[in-house]
Amino acid sequence: MYKIITQNELIQIFYDKLRWYDGAVYRIGELANRANVSKRTIDYYTSLGLLIPDRSEANYRIYSEDALVDLYFISECKKMHIPLDEIKRKLELKKASNLHKGQMEKQIRTVTQQMKQLENDISVLVPILEKLDDEQKQKLSSEGAALLKSLLKISS
Repeated sequence: MYKIITQNELIQIFYDKLRWYDGAVYRIGELANRANVSKRTIDYYTSLGLLIPDRSEANYRIYSEDALVDLYFISECKKMHIPLDEIKRKLELKKASNLHKGQMEKQIRTVTQQMKQLENDISVLVPILEKLDDEQKQKLSSEGAALLKSLLKISS
């Protein structure tokens, strides 16, 4: 005797089989929960091309384990205040199996330029930080205090 199943049960069977064959796959809500972001964030990243889902036969977006790794990568880049277009470029480089010499040289130039900018920023900040008295230093957040110690070590 055949059992009548709902569309959701059928979708779940599909995903269970897909997980068994290809490793973990997630629908948007599952991915959002695993990465601790909203579905809206995933929609936004997908619209920008940061995440690229596959489509099921029922046209549901499904994301692989790589999408979860990419979300963690995006999160770390955002903590470093890297713009989303630059994050997209980094993801593309990360995924490219064959990096062309020109792309690699361009990436090296970009990173070198960013390092020079950071060195300039540090050279501006260090004299200001050295002038702070103890009371002003105590008012810094824990992150600010850690930054102060790091910058003063670098400048020594």
